[in-house]
Amino acid sequence: MIVVKDLHRHFGGFRAVDGTSLEIATGSITGLVGPNGAGKSTLFNVIAGVLPPTSGTVMMDGEDITGLPPHELFHKGLLRTFQIAHEFSSMTVRENLMMVPSGQSGETLWNTWFHRARIAQEERDLLKKADEVLEFLTIDHLKDERAGNLSGGQKKLLELGRTMMVDAKIVFLDEVGAGVNRTLLYTIGDAIQRLNRERGYTFCMIEHDMEFIGRLCDPVIVMAEGKVLAKGTIDEIKANEEVIEAYLGTGLKNKESA
Repeated sequence: MIVVKDLHRHFGGFRAVDGTSLEIATGSITGLVGPNGAGKSTLFNVIAGVLPPTSGTVMMDGEDITGLPPHELFHKGLLRTFQIAHEFSSMTVRENLMMVPSGQSGETLWNTWFHRARIAQEERDLLKKADEVLEFLTIDHLKDERAGNLSGGQKKLLELGRTMMVDAKIVFLDEVGAGVNRTLLYTIGDAIQRLNRERGYTFCMIEHDMEFIGRLCDPVIVMAEGKVLAKGTIDEIKANEEVIEAYLGTGLKNKESA
């Protein structure tokens, strides 16, 4: 689905992404790991149109999407979440979901005057869909809660719910487990697997929790110093000497050989 070729993103003399090439297969849950400063989030930002590349190409389903802005990629089904959730804190959980689809009739003044019936029908449809999403994510009991009152894990579930309000093809998840307790982390993991299995979502996720990565992801891609260092199953990654040295540390190697 996604093919990245010789991608660079430089900030002055600093090469955050330095000739990265990788592929994300349709229907996969691909993990992206690496030490802090490896270029993972910058890579996500370039793919998702948040940052323009210095050079290189990004292809999606054979189409060159290099440098397209986020709103155009959104309409193509490419979505990105962030390590810190971006919710509308004063709105309810349900209202946050209903805000996602673009091109709603109620967005124009003309329609609010002359097409109220159409707007009312759209709102009923959105309400139904939002409730279905919340039930899928097992947070329907929070539908009328202000989003700003949610815990960190619940906000991550809400972000995942936003991707379900449109026809997402691939979702880039940036540290979905950051600041989330283990119980909610498993709930998020189950939702990701169900979306992948039942609705055909493709995922690529940055995560530091190797247990979580191992449970969900195949393949796993390791980045270091702006480049791809290794790719394989979680067991292959853990056994890779370069990865152990660059990211996982000698402690893991000694522990597993003990």
